[in-house]
This record gives sequence, structure tokens and C-alpha cells, in this order.
Amino acid sequence: MPVKKQSSIPKHCAAIILAGGQGLRMGREKQYLEFAGRPMLEWTAEAFSGLESFEELVLVLSPENLDRYGAGWAARGFKTVQAGATRMDSLRAGFSALSGGIRLVAVHDGARPLVSPKVIAEALNAAAASGAAVPGAPLKDTVKTVSNDGAFFERTLERGRLRAVQTPQCYQRKVLQAILEAAEKETDYSDESQVLESLGLKAAVIPSGYDNIKITTPEDLVIAEAFMKEKKSIEPAAPRMRFGFGYDIHRLVEGRALILGGVKIDHPKGMLGHSDGDVVLHAICDALLGSIAAGEIGIYFPPTDLTIMGLSSSLIAEKVLEILKAKKAVIVNVDVTILAEEPKLKPHYENIRRSVSRILRLNLENVSIKAKSREGLGDIGHGEAIVCYAVAGVLK
Repeated sequence: MPVKKQSSIPKHCAAIILAGGQGLRMGREKQYLEFAGRPMLEWTAEAFSGLESFEELVLVLSPENLDRYGAGWAARGFKTVQAGATRMDSLRAGFSALSGGIRLVAVHDGARPLVSPKVIAEALNAAAASGAAVPGAPLKDTVKTVSNDGAFFERTLERGRLRAVQTPQCYQRKVLQAILEAAEKETDYSDESQVLESLGLKAAVIPSGYDNIKITTPEDLVIAEAFMKEKKSIEPAAPRMRFGFGYDIHRLVEGRALILGGVKIDHPKGMLGHSDGDVVLHAICDALLGSIAAGEIGIYFPPTDLTIMGLSSSLIAEKVLEILKAKKAVIVNVDVTILAEEPKLKPHYENIRRSVSRILRLNLENVSIKAKSREGLGDIGHGEAIVCYAVAGVLK
């Protein structure tokens, strides 16, 4: 399957995504706020789950969202824990969920859905080398300090040395553990690197952009939507899983070869059909075409075309593979169920799997073949026909 080129990151990494905030400045709960057509947290989580080097992904959710969505996230491979009263309490909960083999930890805000793989990779690599790394963006505005009462400006700061701090803030595990142990209970730190400074340690600076925005206010949402629109116009869309369903039936008659999945099976009857009658390949091909909304095999090989009488179904499959390639779709897996009273097909499972695997140029582990009988019921149960159902998954 095609994988978007990723920046190299070290091994034994985990991400803790803090998504337990109440959204007070937004005026409503923001983690599941719709952003670019999806809940915001979906985009944030995808930024990390799309990087294969992350061994563990931990979502820290509010009690309400943990009850509502926790099982769904768990089914997708995320660990989920309940958020605490403060950021540090939530981080402690996420940290406690990590397994012993994790060596590097990325801590990210759930409300930063536009973080790039490049920033994530650079922060992790820098943390692996120096212990800690924090992304930051240069300030564009002049920054001044004000008097204690806020009435007067007092001093202009050197803007070139200032950065707006972002996430993911990345740490060697032992460094993050030291931060959590040093953080004072019930103190609401703005970020964990604030505690790092109190330990006399320094975090490496990772250059980042203004698009890695934290969505905190309604105005931020407008800005982030604009960044997302620009991003979608520049980057090719990530491939999505699509599924197709296929079905075929052929009557069994004497004098014809019985071919299933490209394998000739010794039997006194074979499939009556315009081609070789291979119901397995026909059902698979229809499922593949259906997954990309490209019709069915009868469109490309009409039964009225007498020049293709007796055509091998492997050639039909070859045509379908060409169509998939033109549509930039890649097969992920196929699952086939054959309904037949005779012959008994269990002894032929592996041969059919290997044949289908070869014809589709698919790893054997991604091909499933099984058969059921109709217990003597109907045309199939009387040995007069064979039916095949197929489901195919593709990335497009």
C-alpha cells in the first residue's frame, strides 16, 4: 500500500494528547468541535497515528468524553485515560498509561490539529539527542512589558529572542518523569517546559510555523480553517480506506472445467458461462470495481462480445488491476465466501488463496478464502450452482 513519505523519527516513541480541557475561552467544549468537516480531535489524533514509528498513543479525555468516545478510540488502538483537574494532573494520568519500553514522549495539545509530521519528527530527534525539545514560532508583533497596574508600558523586549511556544513538547522519558515529580501539586502550569526550566535544564528550540495554531477562541477557529483550506489545496489528499462488495453465480453443468480462483478443481461438472465461469475471480473483480465506483465486469467484458468466449478470468482480473492503477487505488485485502454443496472445497482453500494472491499481486496474508454449504437447500444445495460473495478493501 502506498504510504505518504514520512520524516524519520526514533524508535520507542509515544504520544500523549491532552484533550481534557473545558473550552472556557471558546465558550463551548472544543475537542469535538467541528473543524474542516470533522471533530477537531480527529485531525489531531490522525497527525500522530499516521506516523508508523509511534508505538503507543494515549488520549487524555474529560470524564464525559471518556464515557462517550473511549471505547471507539480504544478500538482504533489508542489508550485512553481520564483527565485531571490541571494540565499536570492530566499529563501524569497519560504518563502512567505508558508501557516500560517507551523512551521518548511527545506531549501535544488536542486543540492543535494542524501540527506537521516534520515538526513532530524534528522535536523527537532533538529530544533524543538533548533530553527535551520544544517547537516555537517567531513573534511578529513588538512585545512590551507593562506596569503592575497595567496602565503603562514600561519596556520593549528584544523580539528576535522571543518565541511563541507550541507543542508537541518532546522529552526523554526520564526527563518527563523528573518534570512530573518536580511539579507542585495543584499548580496550573501553562506547559511542562515551564517546570523543566526550574530544574535548570534547557529544551532545544524547534522552528515551527504559525499554522501550528492552538484553537482556543472563536477567532482561532477562523484562522485555523483558513490554514486547513490552504493545506488541502497544496497537499494531496491522504488515501482513504474504501470497500466494495461482489457477487456472482454460475450453473454447474457437465462438460465444463471447474475453475475457482484460477485453480482447476477435479469435478465432473464445471461452470456454465461466457468466460471460464470462475465465480471467485468474478466476485472479487466486482468487489474491487465497486470499491472505486467503477461499475462491474460486465461493462468491460459484455456477454454479447463473442470474441471473448471462454476467456480466462485471470485476464479479467488483469484488466481490473489496470483500472485500479489508473484510479490510484491499491488493494489492501479480499475476503471471499463460496457457497457450494459440491465439491467439498476445504482441501482446496490454500491453493485458491495462493492463486488469488498471485493474480492480484497481493500478499497471501491479505487473502481470505472460505466455503459454506446450503445444507441441501435450493439450486446450490442440490449441486446445480455455485455462488460466491467477496468483499475487497482498497486505499484510494
